[in-house]
Amino acid sequence: MPKQTFLNLPEEKRETIINAAVEEFAEYGLENASTNRIVKNSGIAKGSFYQYFEDKQDVFMYLLAVVEQKEIEFFKDKHPPSNNMDTFQYYRWMVKTGMEFGLAHPRMIQAAWRVLLGEGFYYGKNLEGYRQKTTQALKTMIKLAMERGEVDPSVDVELAVMIMETWSNAITTYVLSEGMKQKDVLKWMRARKTQETIDKLLYVMEYGLRKTESEFTASV
Repeated sequence: MPKQTFLNLPEEKRETIINAAVEEFAEYGLENASTNRIVKNSGIAKGSFYQYFEDKQDVFMYLLAVVEQKEIEFFKDKHPPSNNMDTFQYYRWMVKTGMEFGLAHPRMIQAAWRVLLGEGFYYGKNLEGYRQKTTQALKTMIKLAMERGEVDPSVDVELAVMIMETWSNAITTYVLSEGMKQKDVLKWMRARKTQETIDKLLYVMEYGLRKTESEFTASV
């Protein structure tokens, strides 16, 4: 995370440095990112960079913290369209609303997910604590869905969590890999074909876990 010298900078200068880092990670990922380019594009001396951060990974970790804070602020005023949504309807709403957040910060999200999924950083030790929190939230969601009769009770909870997490990452990977090919990523993400593809991915996940009507009838 950044040193106090970075946090003491004027907000405008901090944003200039982070914007330069966002562009670098979006274009090159973390592994091939160049500290020299970040320094050059942010208009600071190379010596100053190391007064602010330990290295480029330190910058990336700070970027993730920025994304998390922006996401918290974004979801603060977002509410599901209905209080009667089942687990899968709510999950679908969460994914779609998450896409809206991506539309609001496309380059930043592109940079983050290129490293997280494209380079496998998400599965490393640095984010182990974050993954555990995410996994626990999904476990709670699945167990509640089983209690409501929405998920097949024979499904292993750990397996169900893995499926939901994998599908979420698959959607993100699709958006990332295809979106990077587009001249106008916002237009592409809003396109009907893109939305239909995401709906199909969610459909496959949902009906791999959902308790069918025949199963429900047999259990009553």
